[in-house]
This record gives sequence, C-alpha cells and structure tokens, in this order.
Amino acid sequence: MANDFPTRGPAVLAVSAATLVCCTIFVVLRLTSRFAIVRKAGWDDYTIILAWILAFGTSFSICYGTSVGLGRHEDDVPEEWESSMKKAAYVFSVLYNPALMATKTSILVFYLTLSKTQKIFRWATIATLVIVNVGGLALTLLNILQCQPVSATFATPVPPSASCTNIVTIYLSSAPLNIATDLAILFLPMPILTGMRLPKKQKAILVVTFGFGVFVAVVDVVRIAYLQQAAQTNLRNIQEHKDSSGNDSRNTNDFSWYASLSFMWSAIEINVGIMCACVPALKPLVSRFLPHWIIDATSREKTAVHTSDSNMYHPDIVESTRRSNLYSPPASPLSKPPPAALPGAEAEAPMDMMDFLTTPDMNDLPTLQHRNTFASHAATAGSRRMSTTFFDFVDMSGKKNITLMSNRESVYPVLMVTILFFVWGFAYGLLDTLNQRFQEVAHMSSGQTIGQHSAYYLGYIIGPLSFGRLVFKRWGFKACYTVGLCVYACGALIFWPSAVLTSFPAFLISNFITGLGLSTLEISANPFIILCGPPEYAEVRLNMSQAVQAIGSILSPLLAKKVLFKASANSLIDVQWTYLGIAFFTVLLAILYYYVPLPEATDEELEAASLRLPIPREATVGSSKVKVLWVTLGLGVFSQFCYVGGQESVSTSFQEFLARALPSLDYVGHFATGHTAFMAARFIAAFLSIWFKPRYLLLLSYAGAIAFAAACMNGYGAAPAALIIILMFFEGPIFSLIYGQALRGLGKHTKDGAILLTAAIGGGAAFPPIAYAAIQAKNAQYALCVVIAAYAAGMLFPIYLNLYPTARQMCDPKRDEQTRRQSELEEERRASMGIPEKKWKRFSLTHRKRKSKEEELPTVEHRERRSSPEDQSPARSSSSSSSSEPGVGRS
Repeated sequence: MANDFPTRGPAVLAVSAATLVCCTIFVVLRLTSRFAIVRKAGWDDYTIILAWILAFGTSFSICYGTSVGLGRHEDDVPEEWESSMKKAAYVFSVLYNPALMATKTSILVFYLTLSKTQKIFRWATIATLVIVNVGGLALTLLNILQCQPVSATFATPVPPSASCTNIVTIYLSSAPLNIATDLAILFLPMPILTGMRLPKKQKAILVVTFGFGVFVAVVDVVRIAYLQQAAQTNLRNIQEHKDSSGNDSRNTNDFSWYASLSFMWSAIEINVGIMCACVPALKPLVSRFLPHWIIDATSREKTAVHTSDSNMYHPDIVESTRRSNLYSPPASPLSKPPPAALPGAEAEAPMDMMDFLTTPDMNDLPTLQHRNTFASHAATAGSRRMSTTFFDFVDMSGKKNITLMSNRESVYPVLMVTILFFVWGFAYGLLDTLNQRFQEVAHMSSGQTIGQHSAYYLGYIIGPLSFGRLVFKRWGFKACYTVGLCVYACGALIFWPSAVLTSFPAFLISNFITGLGLSTLEISANPFIILCGPPEYAEVRLNMSQAVQAIGSILSPLLAKKVLFKASANSLIDVQWTYLGIAFFTVLLAILYYYVPLPEATDEELEAASLRLPIPREATVGSSKVKVLWVTLGLGVFSQFCYVGGQESVSTSFQEFLARALPSLDYVGHFATGHTAFMAARFIAAFLSIWFKPRYLLLLSYAGAIAFAAACMNGYGAAPAALIIILMFFEGPIFSLIYGQALRGLGKHTKDGAILLTAAIGGGAAFPPIAYAAIQAKNAQYALCVVIAAYAAGMLFPIYLNLYPTARQMCDPKRDEQTRRQSELEEERRASMGIPEKKWKRFSLTHRKRKSKEEELPTVEHRERRSSPEDQSPARSSSSSSSSEPGVGRS
C-alpha cells in the first residue's frame, strides 16, 4: 500500500545509507594510512573516530525514522508511529551538532600541525576551534532542551502544559554558525598552500585536497533550503496575527514531510564533511600504491639543474636526503629528531603528515648534485638575512611606501580600495531597506527600527576601538580589508535566520555585526585614500571615493524596493538568498584582496611623510603644552560625531517628513533623488578642492545644511520636499572634508587618528533616537531641530580652522616637494633612457626577477631545532668549508 500516498522515505533511506557507507570507507582508509603506514596517529585521528560514531548515530536515526513515517505527510503517518518517529528525529537533532563539532575539530587540530611559526594562522585556527565547539555546545543544549519537559517532544499533540521551541527555529539557528565555520575551514590554509614553492602539480593537488570542504558549505545551504515551507507558514501566521508558538507549530506543521529531505541533506553534510577531513591523510596510501598520480615526471630527473618546468624541492628535504640514504624518508622541519637506532638495527622513524603533504615521493627521491642545490646556493649567496616565513612561503616584504606614490602610481590602488567603498555603500542601503521591510512584515514599531539602526552604528564605536585597532596597528591597511569583509559576511549570514524567524534580537545582532565589519573596513580605507598619492589632493581623492560609496547607497534601495521586497512572507524569506549570496561574494572579495598587491606604510614612514610637509606640527595652544595638532584632531572627531548623527537623523526621519510635507510623493524615488544630490555634491566638492581650500568648503557645507534644515521645518507641499533634497546636497562632502583635515600632520599617530575618526561615526547611534523622540512628541518637521543642533555643534570645527592661524597652516593642503622632486628626477631618468612607461615597468619587473633569482635566498620556516654535529654529512661539511660563513643559508 506504499504507492497509495506520496513518500520520500525510500530516497532518504537510500541516500543516507549510501553516504554513511562511503564515509566509513574513507575513515577506514585514513586509519590504515595513519596507523599502518605513517605509524603516527594524532588527536585529529581520534577525533575523526568520534565523528564517525556520531555520524553513524545520526544516519541510523534517519534510516530508522523512514520506517516509522519520516518522509510521509502527517496525515499518512499512523498514530502508533508518531512517537517512534519523533524519538528518531529527537536523536538526530541531539547528535547532529556534536557530529559536526567532532568533524570540524579534527580538521582544525590537523591545521595546528601545519605550522608552529605562523602565529596569525594558528590563532585564527584556534579562534575557529573555539567558535565551533562553544557554538556547537550551545546548539546541542538547545536541541536537548527543545521542550519542557523533554517528554513533551514525543507527545502528539503537544500538551498545553508543556512549552516547546519552534522546531524551525532550532534547525535554522545553526545555519550561520555552520556556514561561517565551513568557509573559515575552507579558506584558512589557502594562503599558506598557494604560497608554498612546490611543483605546480603538487601545489594543485594540495589546494584541491584542502578545497574539498566547499562541498560541505554547499550541502549546508541545500539542507536549509528544504525548511522554507515551514518558515513560510510561520511568517504567514505572523502576518495574519495568528499564534506561532512552538507548541502550535509542532501540532499543525507537516513536519514528517518537509523535514525528511532536510534530515537527508544533514546526513550528507556530516558524512561528506568526514570524507573531506580524511582526504589529506590519504596521501600515504596514494603515494604507496598510485605514486604516478601525485609525482611530476620531472621529479624523476637525476639532476638538480632547475629550469622553469623542473621540480623544486624544499631545502630541508634536500638536506635530509643528503644526510641519509636515498630511500629513507626526509626529516620534516616541524618534527622532532628521530630516536637513535640501536646498533645493527634499521632506523625506521615515523613520518609526519607535513612530509606526506609536501614530499613528492617517499621512496624514490632523485639524486641531487650538491653544487646545484638550494643549500649550496645559500652557502655562496652571502650573509643576507632570511625571513622566517612558513615552509618556503613567498616573501611578501618590500611593498611600496604608500606616502611616496605619485598621482599616476596611485590610480590602481585607489581604484581597488574604491571598490570597497561601493561595497559598504551598497550594504548600508540594503540593510536600511531590509529593516523597514522587516518592520512591515513583523508589525514592529518605528522605535524598534531605530533600535536596529542604532545597533549598526554601535558597531562603529566598538569595532575600531577594539579588534579593529589591533588589526590596523599590527598588520596594516590590507589586513583590515580582509578582516572587515569576513566579519561583514558573518553579519550577512545571520540575516538568514533573522528574516525567517522574524526575530528582533537576531536582527539587532546581525546589524551590530555588520557594523563591526564595515567599521573595520572603513578604519583602513579612508586613511588609505588620503595617504595614497600627493598629500595636496587628499580631500579630492576621498570625496571621489565617498561619491562612489553614495552610488552604492542609491542603487541598493532601488533594487531592494523594486525587485527584492514586496512586504510578503515569501519575499522576506526569499531575500535570505540574496544575503547568502552577499555573504559568499564578500568572502571571495576578502580572499581577492588578500592577494591584490597594495602599498603599505609603517608608523615610521608616516612620521617621515609628515616631517616632509611644511606645517607647524610642534606648535602649542598659547603658553600651554597642548599641541594644536591634538586640539584639531579632537574637534575633528567631535565634528564627525555630530555630523554623522545629524545625517542619520535626516535619513531615518525622511519617510515621516515626506508623509507630512507631501504625502502624494513616492518615498522611494524621492529618497533616491536625495541620495543622488548627496553623491553629486561629493563629486563637485572633489573638483572644487583642487582650487579652493577645504576649510572654506567645509564651512560653506555646514552653513548650507543648517540653513536648509531650518527652512524645512515649516510649510507643506513641494517647497519643503525640494528643500530637504538641497539639505542632503550640502551634507554630501562634509564627512570627507572633516576626515582629511583632521588627519593631516599626525605622522606616526595617523592610524590612531583614523581609529578615532572612524569611531566617531558612531554618532549615528546617538542622534536618531533623539530625533525619533521629537517625532513622537510633535512631528517630523519639528524633529529637524535635532539636526540643526547637531550641525551647529559640528560647525565649531570649520570655524576653528578658519579663525585660528596655526590651525589654518596645519590643515591647508601642502605639497611634498621632496618626494615630488624625486619623482620628477625619476621620470627624467626614464625619458633619458628612451624607454616608454609600459616598457620601463616590464623592464624593471624582469630586472627584479633576475636579481631575485641570482641573489636572494629561499625563505624557509625557522627550525624548531638545530642539527647536531652528528647529523653533518661529509657533503655538508665540504659545502660549509667552501663558504666563509658556515652558517649562511640556515634560518
């Protein structure tokens, strides 16, 4: 009678069982490799055994569930099966997160064995490990205690005396954590793997091997997709003001039908994750039985004379080959010295996993002539100090000083960073629109929407002053782009359950995390644009980039309002796919910017750049010891705080203002017109800054904003609707003009100044709630008094700049004559050689590459131990004696 009704049970059973069998095979092969061939099992191996046990439990519970109704519609499940099916589902939900925890813990513990000197990689791995286990433990407890009492989980229907969490909430709450950690595990080792100097085939194998984790992320997305039906039902109940409690959802939802495919994909996620975790450990088996899969033909050459296609071995592999016989495995630079063998016995030390990952062949390393090895090259290359980077990691030092770039040289890096301005402008506009749609669907108050807005700007206060400062000060400009984009991606991921569950606290968290990410991005991007190029055009560059940001904030609301959102349950759920796409795109962008070459500047270089400018950096206020420099920065930070607060007060009250002044006007279109005027003002200010001093433009912008804000407070009809557009026009260039003038001349304190100016953007969290209170007390036009007060306070900064002579000398753009003269001399030298610009760059690059090959030493990871005298072979001794410094070539 199974054909009398639709059922997904057979498909769920077959797929779950098949993936479990494949997972078991991979685990057996892994354990064979580690215990039988490598003979060196680690904690990652024991953890993968635990993961398999939990995976078996989850898969078995799903398979058993299909025999008692899982996959059928609720109406087709016999009453006597209900309790057993719910018990199987409960076992699955309890074991699901621990299985993922164990799998990811195994992978991350394995990552920790890859390097002991790459601190960033290690700490990032440890942080991911903590997040995986702390978050997984919390989700596991949530699943265990999904009903109070627990016995109510198996009851049909759920008794009124019990209290149960919505089952959709439970399953969707793990989505952001799982996807974020999947992406972290996928991309954490990629910079190391792509930077290793290995033959192309081996490097490709390593990258593909570690990249198998992408399947897990994809499977997790597919798994959640099958919960859409229940999520839509939940949202419709909210729109219709129906009860959507956990008890009600368990009694009425068709759980056995829609959850079956979600369970199946969960089993696939766990089993595929374990298989991916086992792949790197399978190289010993492949190397033993199928060596031609991983060895280049060139690795069989009997000479070490290197061509562009020849194999390149790590120096430690070469050294270990020279010191031992041909067929003994090389010693890893990460492993401890092997135990001494007894006389007459064969020494058979276990091989580390890193050796299997990087050694081309265990049993047939080529014979290398000593005079052509990296080691002999190192012995004759001089006493140049080597960088201590990971396992022949590419040396990324020697980047161009950002403060020495000409206009022509700065075009590319400024363009690359301006792309980030567009990204966060687009993100802000989309975020604001989503908050409004969330309010409409969930019937939440305007005050709660203001709270979400303030949560976003609260991230701007906390982010720069906490981890943002650490990243910026310690690792520089580009690191902030990567970290900021990744944090922003996490915030976008949290919108997934927020949109489906219509949870106000979840929206607050997602807004806050998004603010943390974008503030970390902005903490670096704004000063980068100011410093990258001639200092006299700092405000020009920043206004241009900020105008591009405004373009993003124009496009995203139009796209969201006209295409994505229609204030319905289905549309709010569908938009989660948009945010998921944004999250993945942002992560890919972060990886791209990791590899994009961009100039940097140390505090010493920033200090030197400041000293080259003819400004009174040491001047003090009157007879006090307070420097004018710090007064200027302090007033700039205060002005920025007030300006952003006023601007956001206008933005958040725009709809109420228009509804009062001219209700017939389309809010979306008129708001886009205001943003267009805002953007145009920045472009105009960028060009005017070439001929007029920025302090004049800042004073004019503030005065115009105050005047038109006051004009908007009275009247009805087209006049106030047009005046508020002009108000937004005058607001446009204020941010960039404050930032550029407050940052000028700070020298080695430039990064600290940028941190404070970025934190001052948090004014957007303080003033909109005050304006909202004014709207509630009277009306939206009256609330513009808050904007006038904010701009009046912020106007103290341009007044100070124009009236105080020393401040004028400090903030006005100055040329770096020394750098300009050097740049002109360089161009004259190129012209005298008769080499066009493009050919000169190509010639310089070829020359640097040739010089690098001839003079530079290979970079290797610092050894944990030094070789003992007994380890020195005759070949090594002869090599050392040929050099005046025997230690040359060892890091």
